[in-house]
Amino acid sequence: MSRAFVNEDAGGRPLGRGNRYDLPARDDPGFDDSAAAALLSAALDGDTESAEEATGYYWGAERLRAPVERILQRARARGDDALAKAAERFLR
Repeated sequence: MSRAFVNEDAGGRPLGRGNRYDLPARDDPGFDDSAAAALLSAALDGDTESAEEATGYYWGAERLRAPVERILQRARARGDDALAKAAERFLR
């Protein structure tokens, strides 16, 4: 295989990934809302691991229940079934 397609330092991650989450500082009052949104977005992409790493929260974190419940309400109001299902899974 060509070296152009091999990254020995990737650590099992796909090339070109990187931190795609635009999160505020951890001490920002909106951090938990942003972290909840990042985790749900990552779930829709099938990549919760990167969001967990970026936010410092694991899927289902108790601290994020209230922000996820707010996201769930907005998703239902907009008819965003995929996001609503992800939020419901988070809250189980």
